[in-house]
Amino acid sequence: MIEFQNVYKTYGTGTDALHDVNLHIDDGEFAFIVGASGAGKSTFLKLIMREETPSSGEVIVNNYRLSRLKRKQVPYFRRTMGIVFQDFRLIDTMTVYNNVAFSMRVVGKSRREIRRRIPHVLKLFGLWEKAHRYPPELSGGEQQRVGLARALVNNPSLIIADEPTGNVDPQMSHDIVQLLTQINEKGTTVLMVTHQHDLVKQFEHRVITLEDGRIVSDTGRKDGADPEQNMVRLGGGEL
Repeated sequence: MIEFQNVYKTYGTGTDALHDVNLHIDDGEFAFIVGASGAGKSTFLKLIMREETPSSGEVIVNNYRLSRLKRKQVPYFRRTMGIVFQDFRLIDTMTVYNNVAFSMRVVGKSRREIRRRIPHVLKLFGLWEKAHRYPPELSGGEQQRVGLARALVNNPSLIIADEPTGNVDPQMSHDIVQLLTQINEKGTTVLMVTHQHDLVKQFEHRVITLEDGRIVSDTGRKDGADPEQNMVRLGGGEL
């Protein structure tokens, strides 16, 4: 569960990044976060990952009230989520197998658990035959699938995908969102930031639009607003 309660964020430079954001995302939902550059998407994610804290308001993620989280608790909180980045962030000197296994090692999983889990996850993402290859030997789409496998391997309750399709072609972009959808159908909450409105329209997921630090459209609002009115901006292509 993700909840923003009257959240404002102003940086030390005076930049107002978020303004009175109120949002609730239930466990098991799939939501796209869309908006132009500078709309507040990056700050939104940083607050969820506890890289930043609100200037005022409250953020609650996976039952953690983040304003009350002590520094030493942050690594444990982040273990409840898997994160996929646009630039992959794989370790070039490690094989595909070891890139994914590394995520298990850092949270203290045993060698036996790693040997049992990794083949299953690599097969799920069509990577088993690439297990002993290195990232530079893979295509962009294959590298992103390794990133997805790494994010999923510890069975997180939440996956955050930050522009995961930004460096791949349209077909692979569709395939990546399809994989995330399959993961979501098994109960994992998925939050995906993207600027690709054509891709968003291919899937019937919730769409939350940020503009100038405010939520201006949310196809999943439960406050009694007309859902078609909420979708006006999508029809105009302003993602």
